[in-house]
Amino acid sequence: MLRAKKKTGLIFFPAFDWAISPTHPEREERLLYTQDQIIEEGLLDIPGITEYRARSATYEDIRRVHFCFPDERTVTTESHLISSGGCLVAADALMKKEVECAFALVRPPGHHATRIVYGNRGFCNVNNEAIMIEYIRDTYGVRKVAIVDTDCHHGDGTQDIYWNDPDTLFISIHQDGRTLYPGSGFPTEFGGINARGTTLNIPLPPNTGEEGFLYVLDEVVIPALERFEPELVINSAGQDNHYSDPITNMNFSAQGYATLTSRLKPDIAVLEGGYSIEDSLPYVNVGIILALAGLDYSHVKEPRYDVEYRPQSRDITTFIQRLAKELNSYFVGEEHLKHCQSDGTIIKRSRCIHYDTDMIQDEQSELIRVCRQCAGAWCINSRSSWGHKTLAVHNPRYSCPECTKIALEWFDQADKKTYQHVVLQDRANCIYAMK
Repeated sequence: MLRAKKKTGLIFFPAFDWAISPTHPEREERLLYTQDQIIEEGLLDIPGITEYRARSATYEDIRRVHFCFPDERTVTTESHLISSGGCLVAADALMKKEVECAFALVRPPGHHATRIVYGNRGFCNVNNEAIMIEYIRDTYGVRKVAIVDTDCHHGDGTQDIYWNDPDTLFISIHQDGRTLYPGSGFPTEFGGINARGTTLNIPLPPNTGEEGFLYVLDEVVIPALERFEPELVINSAGQDNHYSDPITNMNFSAQGYATLTSRLKPDIAVLEGGYSIEDSLPYVNVGIILALAGLDYSHVKEPRYDVEYRPQSRDITTFIQRLAKELNSYFVGEEHLKHCQSDGTIIKRSRCIHYDTDMIQDEQSELIRVCRQCAGAWCINSRSSWGHKTLAVHNPRYSCPECTKIALEWFDQADKKTYQHVVLQDRANCIYAMK
């Protein structure tokens, strides 16, 4: 009798009542075709593969990660809460040892949602993976987590959230930002002053095929994971690298995705992008589920694969081999990752974040305290083009006394006449305060 070699949990949430527009590529059919395929293949009848029902996340779950303005209710819908909550169900099933791995097939996606949220950008409002990770940390005491983002678009929101966190390794494999939204994700983006080397970006050229993806997985990603030694590995399992995807330019296949999943062995996979609704997603998701469960996926193939798929060119292969070598030498040596600033130094960083869906510009000025004892307190002075003036203050988990002190000073001394919103996110003491 066919039986899963690894107990695998599945959570489905198609979000019937949420779409940016009726014809937008991010719509409920992304999961409905997958559900039909999984039922047709009989995957839910295999012992060891268990379907769980999603539940709603709370605003408290969101506040562990985000500063939402003017508030969480305004920038989310019920679908966003259930999408995030489906990931929490996956986390509970894994951490309670009911399953050995889990796949949250949920929407709306989340990896473009940054620390501060004013609305929707890149089809995302809140970051499902980050909400899940911080829930796991608070509920189960996990500290070191690795996120491997295999969506075609750079996971800039997840990178932003964990930019200053040395306990989170963020790796993104994506189409080169010079050719695709959001225009970021380059090797020189390697983490904040207290977390250098815990962000690893692997930008691949357009038309990269499964050969290229699997090469950087074996040569760069897995060695980086082995060096970091995470307690959990989370896969932001975007599927828009597929050769038939209408909004990207890559050349991956269902078989490639299954092989990648088999080699990566994530504890939890969370669906992100993927917009070839009929020709790709049902087959990719079947392959991923079989790979997670330790079952044979060699028969999984798109209907027109033999006609449409073309291997990557020799030039791309050569380029990727050179890129992998450069990245390894860049991160293994780590000389450039060291800094000479003394503890207590305040570092300033300015940036502009564009909300392409809601057409908002967010001008940010960030201050972070250099600290070798913890992740460092930071605050962001944010001014949106919709007129919001906000101050977001963060005290990290495992904060040292000096960082806690300065975070509280930033919050207490903020002039309410200057800002519409002043918020303290104190992760060390599980406090979320506003004034």
